Amino acid sequence: MHYNPLYRLLTMPLAGALCAAAAVLATAPAAAQTDKVLNLYTARHYQTDEALYTGFTRKTGIKVNRIEAGEDALLERVRSEGRNSPADIFITVDAGRLWRAEQLDLFQPLDSPVLNARIPAQLRTPAGTWFGFSTRARVIAYNRKTVRPEEVATYEDLAHPRLKGRLCIRASNHVYNLSLMASMIERLGEAKAEEWARGVVANLARSPRGGDTDQLLGVGAGECDVAVVNTYYYVRLMKSVRPQDRQLIERVAVSFPNQASSGTHVNVSGAGMLRAAPNPVAARLFLEYLASDEAQIHFADGNNEWPVVSSAVARNPELASLGKFKAEAFNIGVLGRNQALAQKILDRVGWK
Repeated sequence: MHYNPLYRLLTMPLAGALCAAAAVLATAPAAAQTDKVLNLYTARHYQTDEALYTGFTRKTGIKVNRIEAGEDALLERVRSEGRNSPADIFITVDAGRLWRAEQLDLFQPLDSPVLNARIPAQLRTPAGTWFGFSTRARVIAYNRKTVRPEEVATYEDLAHPRLKGRLCIRASNHVYNLSLMASMIERLGEAKAEEWARGVVANLARSPRGGDTDQLLGVGAGECDVAVVNTYYYVRLMKSVRPQDRQLIERVAVSFPNQASSGTHVNVSGAGMLRAAPNPVAARLFLEYLASDEAQIHFADGNNEWPVVSSAVARNPELASLGKFKAEAFNIGVLGRNQALAQKILDRVGWK
């Protein structure tokens, strides 16, 4: 591992770090120069994220070098690189993927007063190994003409016999559905969660396929009456200027499930500092920048995700039009802890 004498500041209490900072900086000009770059491994494939990197460089002068790939490929790359990995930060969508990186011992803990103060406790790990920076809700989309809102008020309604042959949803092995299933396990227990999954499979209008946009298109085309999607896919269509997308939104509404009970299932896009990070000061500054109002507003305005910092006021009227909702309250880390069991259950019930 490349040693940077500034690294020890990251693990000290804030008061001690401030007292030691002058001495460390005086003896480490090379380290200060090293941390003029940040090496980012990202599984977020959104062109709008370019503004995040530009904003960080403008604020700090630190250049962002990034590698973009699928999360499995990136995690395997970090593992194979070991102590020689050039990666400082791993950023991805879904708490399950972040949890997996944590279980592989790829993250190092970070005690940041900034992150601890700005990121809600349920959206980060108690150990400070990774942090959620934006949220998206997994909601029920439905045909306005053929489905009443009260028929899809809960996730449990997806398994009700009245929806037999009327439901579209993507494949079971996609992490969005694995995390939803992990949430159901946490709330209902294994046996009842499996019963629910069997009901969902019994209600499918077609074999699971495609992404969330495809599920919305299925509802709009009458192939099914109900689908399960992440909110930002729906908001993308709301913001579209294409006539066919505008017509789809006129036909399809969304329901935030379980508002009278446990709350709607939410997931995060998040990041953590990697254990062999050669530029730990830059890595810390980048994570703290993601919690700034500027970056938080970008998550909302650029990719239609909700900020996790309450002071960040987005300028996204379509996202705001969905309204406020009650979200699940348990720590987001349980979505990762329950994912292996979630996949076993979905395999057992024949959810392809």
